[in-house]
Amino acid sequence: MKTDFTGNKRILVAAVLLPSIFFLACKKEAIPQPQGRGIMVIPEGFPEMPFPEDNQFSRERWELGKKLFYDPILSVDNSISCASCHKANLAFADDRDFSPGVENRPGVRNAPSLANVGYHPYYLREGNVPTLEMHVAVPVQEENEFAHNMVLIAELLSADAEYQKMATEAYNREVDPFVITRALATFQRSLISGNSRYDKYHFQGDKTVLSESEKRGMQLFFSERAKCGSCHGGFNFTDYSFQNNGLDTVYSDPGRMRLTGLPEDESLFKVPSLRNVEVTAPYMHNGKLQTLMDVVEHYNSGGKNHPNKSDLVKSLGLSQQEKEDLVAFLKSLTDDDFITNELFKK
Repeated sequence: MKTDFTGNKRILVAAVLLPSIFFLACKKEAIPQPQGRGIMVIPEGFPEMPFPEDNQFSRERWELGKKLFYDPILSVDNSISCASCHKANLAFADDRDFSPGVENRPGVRNAPSLANVGYHPYYLREGNVPTLEMHVAVPVQEENEFAHNMVLIAELLSADAEYQKMATEAYNREVDPFVITRALATFQRSLISGNSRYDKYHFQGDKTVLSESEKRGMQLFFSERAKCGSCHGGFNFTDYSFQNNGLDTVYSDPGRMRLTGLPEDESLFKVPSLRNVEVTAPYMHNGKLQTLMDVVEHYNSGGKNHPNKSDLVKSLGLSQQEKEDLVAFLKSLTDDDFITNELFKK
C-alpha cells in the first residue's frame, strides 16, 4: 500500500463506490486508549492515540487488519500486498524511489513510512484525505498500485470462512468494505514508534544514551541557525504543514496544487516525520536523495530557486563536523525495537 499519489479520477471513483464508509470515517475524536495492552502501548511523551467513534481498538480488529495488510488479495492480480511497499524492517517504508504496482506499473511517489500514521491529521502528500479509514482505500483503487475495487474484494473475502469468522468477531457483521477499511486502519494505528535513543534521552531521562556528536547535532537541529525543528518539531518530528524545500526548480509533481488548484500550492508537499529516517532511504517525495548526508547537503546549500520555496530553506554554511553531527542526530531517531518487533511482521 504505497498510499501516496493518486489521480483525482481514482479518488472520485472511491468516493462514489464507498460513500457510507467514507462519511462515517470522517469524524475522528481523541478517545483515550488504555496503555500497556501490549499492542497499543503509548510511549512516554506521546499523546493518546485518536480513534474514531465507530472504530475503537480491539484485538480482533487488529488481527483482522494485520491479516489483510499482508494479503495480496487486495491487488487485482494477487501480486502485491500493503506490506510489499511498506516493509516492517524499514519502519514500514520502502527502499526504492518508486514502488511498482500490479503488472509492474510504475509508481509515482516515494512510499512513506507508516510509523505513527495514526497521529496524522490528514493523508497523502497533498493532504486531501481526512481519515485513515478513507486513506487505506485509496491505493486499493489506484490503477498504478492495486488497481482493484473494494466491493469486489469484499465479495472475494466473503467466500473465505476464516475471514468471515474474523469479521463477525471483530465487527459483528459480514466482510464488507466497512470492515476491510476499518480493520486495516486499526492495524496501522498500532504501528507506534517512540523508543529511539532520542526518546530515551529526551522523554525517558537517560542522559547517557546519546553520543557527544548526537547531542551537538540535536542542538543544531533545534537551533535558530538551522531551524530544522521549525517544520520537523513535536513528538513526531513533523508539523504536518505543506512546504516546498527547493528540491528542484521545475517539478513534474504538482503537490498540493493537485488538491487546491492554487498556484501558490504548486509543488508543496506535506512535511514527513523524521522518525526512523535512517532506514527509510531514499528521501523526498520522489526518492531523489539517496543518503542522509545528501539531505543535509541539500539543506546546507539552501536548495534550488522556486517561487514557492519556503523562506526557512536558506544556505546554512555548516562545517563538515556540523553536517556529520546532524546526520548522527538523525540516526538517533531510529527505533530498533519498532523495526524488529515480530508482533507487526507476518
